[in-house]
Amino acid sequence: MKMHIGPALRLTLVMLVILSVIYPLVIAGVSRLAPGGGKGETVTVNGKVVGYALVGQKFTEDRYFNGRPSAVDYNAAGSAGSNKGPSNPDYLKTVQVRIDTFLVHNPGIRKADIPAELVTASGSGLDPDLSPAAAKIQVARIAKIRGIGAERLNQLVDEQTKGPLLGLLGPSTVNVLKLNVALDQLK
Repeated sequence: MKMHIGPALRLTLVMLVILSVIYPLVIAGVSRLAPGGGKGETVTVNGKVVGYALVGQKFTEDRYFNGRPSAVDYNAAGSAGSNKGPSNPDYLKTVQVRIDTFLVHNPGIRKADIPAELVTASGSGLDPDLSPAAAKIQVARIAKIRGIGAERLNQLVDEQTKGPLLGLLGPSTVNVLKLNVALDQLK
């Protein structure tokens, strides 16, 4: 038995050092290579940080593009989905309220044309992106309120659209915060 305890303790200590000291240091070092140096990619306007590019923001004014709903009210400290399935009555009621609210603020849009991501929260509750279609369905409302031509707003959405990774992986997306910053900069 003594023959097994020594190696087991040594292995435990070695793994403790590797997994609780070396591995975290390597990951922290690699994160320094990411945008924002591991502290998050901030979006700044006139030298002031207005948000983080990878965390969804709450935009409720009709003059802005609305992002995806959040199950955690955009609280990054409590990132989570609703954990309710598509047949849950409470979830269905929440989605219906979101649909009704969207239709009130976007008259002329048919319920069937609303992209699902505008009325359902993501798994993290903090998704910062929309599909180009979800952004473009809001153009008529914003054009009317801001007095900007719909064609110019559609062009802005196209300019802010990021294609799939390597042209193959994932869908095209539009970062809502960056889109709204660009919208505010239009004259």
